[in-house]
Amino acid sequence: DGQAVQRLLDRRAAAVRERDADAFLATVDRSSARYLAEQRRMFANLAAVPLRSWTYRLVDTGGFTPSLGQGRRLAARVELRYRISGYDTAPVVAEEYLTLAQRNGRWYVASDDGEDDGRRTSVELWDQGAVSAVRGEHSLVLGVGQDRRRLREVAAAADRGVGVLRKVWPHSWAGRVVVEVPASLDRMAALLGSSASGYRGIAAVTTGEVGGGRDAAADRVIVNPEAYRILGDFGRRVVITHETAHVATRAATTAATPLWLSEGFADWAGYLGAGRGPHEVAPELAQAVAAGRLPDALPADGAFSFGGKAERLSQAYEEGWLACRMIAQKWGERKLVAFYRAVGESPRREGAVESALREVLGVGLGEFTDLWRAYVAAQFGVARPAR
Repeated sequence: DGQAVQRLLDRRAAAVRERDADAFLATVDRSSARYLAEQRRMFANLAAVPLRSWTYRLVDTGGFTPSLGQGRRLAARVELRYRISGYDTAPVVAEEYLTLAQRNGRWYVASDDGEDDGRRTSVELWDQGAVSAVRGEHSLVLGVGQDRRRLREVAAAADRGVGVLRKVWPHSWAGRVVVEVPASLDRMAALLGSSASGYRGIAAVTTGEVGGGRDAAADRVIVNPEAYRILGDFGRRVVITHETAHVATRAATTAATPLWLSEGFADWAGYLGAGRGPHEVAPELAQAVAAGRLPDALPADGAFSFGGKAERLSQAYEEGWLACRMIAQKWGERKLVAFYRAVGESPRREGAVESALREVLGVGLGEFTDLWRAYVAAQFGVARPAR
């Protein structure tokens, strides 16, 4: 049965690659008119997506289930791997939980919502509606429920972001980015397999594996259209450049990299050359310092939780930004990049920052923290802090 199911999946994948709707629908169980219609729409939704590859692999099966005398049904966990032509150097990997039905000795896909074992298939953009595609010079923007003018604006911001990162990150990366713009915050959350409440007010996020190198799954920048829409042009450029920085630095970002460094570097790249000062970029931190609450230490990862207080989250980003800005100003941009890479190359989290500080910047963690606190104080015009 495993080989027969894999042959079904191979036919289904070939139909997608060859844009053969009839062959694709021939893999679908015809007993449910509703599911057949859903599959017809999903296939049509893919029309504008420039696919380089699309394959399925049967991972495992959950056993047979009764089907009221209509033949056997089989729950299957399947891995979908696909690449966008001209953009992905590695495939996106998504899990699908299929229910298969056997008719006259042949297997067909009867459902993709894991109805027989309760597991849920990953949601992709084309599951949410017809995809529009806009190509930039170094970007591809895929949208559902968005007008093309908005998608062109996102592509322009992404092209700018790629240009910035090509200058400041002189190491190998794709040099291009794929951005997805769903129709709403709820649709964004569905793409991320999460709750909408965790992303309310967050304009965009980047998906991808940390430290995976060139074989890691391809990154996607996913925009929250509701939060993105209320930003001005400057804010949109910063957000997209920030997310592009995550794409560029992905291979050098590992479990050893603290969030103050990865998010601080992304913000540093986002605001680079913007002509905005600390009071404009870091208002929450400015207010805290003015009230006598100068931070004692660099922010821990927990401070970057989307589920916490918005003010603390903003301040954590601001603290990380100023730490990276200080390194770039005091030691130089190349040293900032070298420090980032050195931290990520550590085999473990413990001691990674300390080791990289000594190796690249020639200071210990205590001295660096003192320098950073003094730098923060100076940016907001308060007296040098005492230890």
